[in-house]
Amino acid sequence: MTKRKALTLIVYAPALAANDGRTLAVVHGMEKALSGLRLEWEVGKGGRPIALPRRDAWLMERTQDGRFPLLCNGDERYPVTVNGRGRPGLLSPGGQSLSEVHAELPLDEPVSAAAAALLEGVAEGARSFWGHASPYGYGSEVAQQFRRSPHGPECSPRGLAMLNLPEKIPAPEIPWFLGWLNYWSAAAARAIGFPDPARDAELLSRARRTASGGWVVQLTDAPLDLDNPAHLDALLWAYERFPEIGGRAAP
Repeated sequence: MTKRKALTLIVYAPALAANDGRTLAVVHGMEKALSGLRLEWEVGKGGRPIALPRRDAWLMERTQDGRFPLLCNGDERYPVTVNGRGRPGLLSPGGQSLSEVHAELPLDEPVSAAAAALLEGVAEGARSFWGHASPYGYGSEVAQQFRRSPHGPECSPRGLAMLNLPEKIPAPEIPWFLGWLNYWSAAAARAIGFPDPARDAELLSRARRTASGGWVVQLTDAPLDLDNPAHLDALLWAYERFPEIGGRAAP
């Protein structure tokens, strides 16, 4: 599948079990959020799509060991994918094993318009602690924010807050970093003190409440671009507003 401008969604949830119904909930949530989307193909060797006539049953059977296999929409010209993988407790907040669910879609106008609903569908389906949706490649920016030594820099090359590594964060409900769209479960929102009506009026104008009591919060109107000074300012403000994110302050 060819690489192009894309939207990446990642959510962090309790570890998946064998035959875990959350995998189906994730897939159904994505299909509901984006009109016409059908994730009914397996990605085979060399990236070749293989049709799955009994997708739901197949997915339940293949959900094993904290992960689920790579599914796609079968269109190599407009690739949409989703899969899940385990994350060991040794590398996770509070020593708790997690499941990471990753989805990727072309970042065009229909996907941008549906991005909040897509993130909500994936995050709520997986019963996630937190998650984000950001333009592909944003992870390389976040990587420069992780504090890997007590003697490291006070801020990232763009002046953003330095963050503790995930394994140094005390609880899985605490988000590791901020993205363009942010999913905070009810527990995560409590942990970071959101919302505060006096301070969060602008964020609340771009936020939606989820059925489980969580939130999807959009940081900027357009997809996050750190070469845009207004977007960088929004990110700087949000890190100052939520010092708990990245384990920088106790909740």
